[in-house]
Amino acid sequence: MPGSRNTPSPAAGAFDTATPVVVLKLDDNPLHHGGLGIIRGLGRLGVPVYGVCEDPLVPTAHSRYLHGHWRWRAGEGTELDVVDGLARIVERLGRPTVVLPTDDAGAILLAEHAAGLHPWLLFPRPPTDLPRKLAGKDSLYRLCRDHGVPAPRTETVTTWPRARAFAASVGYPLIAKLASPWRRDGHRLPSTSVVRTPNQLAELHRAAGQPIVLQEFLPHATTPGRGQDWFLHGYLGDDPAQSPVCTGVKERSYPAAAGLTSFGRWVTNHELGRQAVELLRRTGFRGLVDMDWRWDPRDGHYKLLDCNPRLGAQFRLFSDRAGLDLAVTAYLDLTGQRVPRIAHGPERRFVVENYDPLAAFGGWRGGRLGLREWITSLRGTEETAWFARDDLAPFGLMCLRMGWRALSRRIPVSRRPQRARAPEFRFGRAGARRGSPTVNESTESSTSVPS
Repeated sequence: MPGSRNTPSPAAGAFDTATPVVVLKLDDNPLHHGGLGIIRGLGRLGVPVYGVCEDPLVPTAHSRYLHGHWRWRAGEGTELDVVDGLARIVERLGRPTVVLPTDDAGAILLAEHAAGLHPWLLFPRPPTDLPRKLAGKDSLYRLCRDHGVPAPRTETVTTWPRARAFAASVGYPLIAKLASPWRRDGHRLPSTSVVRTPNQLAELHRAAGQPIVLQEFLPHATTPGRGQDWFLHGYLGDDPAQSPVCTGVKERSYPAAAGLTSFGRWVTNHELGRQAVELLRRTGFRGLVDMDWRWDPRDGHYKLLDCNPRLGAQFRLFSDRAGLDLAVTAYLDLTGQRVPRIAHGPERRFVVENYDPLAAFGGWRGGRLGLREWITSLRGTEETAWFARDDLAPFGLMCLRMGWRALSRRIPVSRRPQRARAPEFRFGRAGARRGSPTVNESTESSTSVPS
């Protein structure tokens, strides 16, 4: 797996890179590879990139392209704590700053608190309530129904009799989703699960701690090019000519049929692109978006399964030889610069090294994938989530954390609840190497922001 075919590109000198970027992550997920993709993609072009990391051993905190990060468990505070923390961050940087959220909670917070956020924060401005509607599983279904967009049969259930009745009407297997997966109440469950038995559904209903959304399971098709699961990533700005949309095929996912993309291919699908953009334009959406679709062979329609109003974790699949990707597109648009088109060259593939072996093992156990077939599929993969020859530290730390995660599942490890604290700044490797001229040294990370 090359992983470092993405090296600093000639496009680096083609635009102004002075405006810093903050990668905002509220979810407690130290192995989020999407944030690392932003750091590397923009950092290789010379943009000063900063992050939010929950502990010292988060792999992204050790990327050579990160100027610095704030040690901050942002998701453990209130929304007003996060608003205040963002103000502290931008005051320390001392200039207008692009902020790119990597989870739904961050995108929702930026939209709903846009009027009260520091004026130096640069981010897309969709309708205030729209990101929550897109991210919510039940509200997305209603949005699809209102705009005539095909979607699987869906129902939000709060009682066991309703859950049992819906399952009886559509049959097993079915899909179960947390209605508001960004909420922190209830037990920590997967946001999406494939439910195969009544007992499994009953257990999930008991453990969820919030309403669950039940969805019919769409069958696989046998028509070539139609039977795959598709994902669509895009950026919608005010100018339709500067609003790229890219589509890909989800070859493997973890967990199977309901999880994140562990291996995907860039495959252009104009029909799907038009259908998605039409929905987003009708609703007035602006910004980055990640959508999951599946072709339903029963009625011949692409159906929208999921929508995230932020950058998708596998977005680096959609990058070209000049280093352009959707994060760069958003950066250029938000800083008032011309947005070049992302050039789709030869077919690209993307693999997530810590999850694809698990997905492949599940495929092997189910008789769907052999070892030789898996190895062949990976040969020559152009984009890897973690490994990069020019930035090895995050890959090494990811391996260590995956090993610790496997060990801690066998050995109970208790974690004491953390008190919400203000963000504390730490220099990164890029900042230490270049003296981090972007950071305003006269402003301490704990300084309050003037009202």
